Amino acid sequence: VIKAFAVESFASKRFGETSSSLAKQQASVQRRRDLASPMSEFLGACVMAVIMWYGGRMVLNGEGSLGASGFITYVIIFSQLIDPAKSFTNAFYNVKKGMASAERIEEILFQPTLDNNQVGAKAVKTLNQSLSFQNVGFSYGERNVLSEVSFELERGKTIALVGASGSGKSTLADLTVRFYAPTEGSILLDGIPIKAYDLQQYRALFGIVSQDTVLFNDSVHANIAFGRLDVSRESAEEAARAANAHAFIMEMPEGYDTNIGDRGVRLSGGQRQRLSIARALLRNPEILILDEATSALDTESERAVQDALTRLMSERTSLVIAHRLSTIQHADEILVLSEGRIVERGKHEDLLAQRGVYHKLIELQQV
Repeated sequence: VIKAFAVESFASKRFGETSSSLAKQQASVQRRRDLASPMSEFLGACVMAVIMWYGGRMVLNGEGSLGASGFITYVIIFSQLIDPAKSFTNAFYNVKKGMASAERIEEILFQPTLDNNQVGAKAVKTLNQSLSFQNVGFSYGERNVLSEVSFELERGKTIALVGASGSGKSTLADLTVRFYAPTEGSILLDGIPIKAYDLQQYRALFGIVSQDTVLFNDSVHANIAFGRLDVSRESAEEAARAANAHAFIMEMPEGYDTNIGDRGVRLSGGQRQRLSIARALLRNPEILILDEATSALDTESERAVQDALTRLMSERTSLVIAHRLSTIQHADEILVLSEGRIVERGKHEDLLAQRGVYHKLIELQQV
């Protein structure tokens, strides 16, 4: 980016200023720390010299009640206290340094955790009837993102969410998986509020394929079987075939044992997406969430990924977020969101006939 905008000199200058400031601060800290020990040694020697001079004169002149044996005892005790006193200098530095680190760590550790399991949380293994939203609202601070959202995702059905960027589609998906808790209304699974279920078991019901695919610096097999040590090579290959990924995997140097790099940097966008789909297929989720899974792909990659998604969604409960409306025309119900509210709902043909927001979105994509 720096080279593309021809701002090397600006970036270099800013980096130099930041580095110089950091170097000065570190030098100041190191200077004080390095001076602490010799300074304490010097001051200790000065104090000892003063004591020897003053106390020795008192003993030699016979002033006061301090005798030679008492003075020697005092000097020995005082000399033994100098080293512990000097060690307080290093201890103070380390304590202050540790406190600064602890403050940063505690700021994260003591953040309130959302959606903690309730005492006696219910076990859940499957979706029997539906996942329903009842007047759900959500706000980021004072900014209202969702308002009075109500719909029901029945088992085996597909609901699509469409709308302009910022209309609340991804936030709705995050609420579904309990990444956040709604500020208004409730979300029910089979008629029971989702916060009543065990959090880990509840999230295990979902398979998520998002636009920003997260892969790990590991082998292809490890990424497909992520978190499951009991997955055989045959099961991983079967999931990869269903996701249209087996062919390109076998072309890699070590096949399923090939390391794909940090975040899958050695793969193309379409290949990363298909690995993500294979991972979701292997998980065999009760509810599938697709968050703009093909919006960043070229036409050829999109076709391969869309075929894999079609297999993944077959006879499965699905919540689909899409910008490319051609991919969700066969959904059982399409919800059109605008400014956090559902403004239109229905099947593709019915929404086109209304000639409203959905119809405008379709026309814009066909231009």
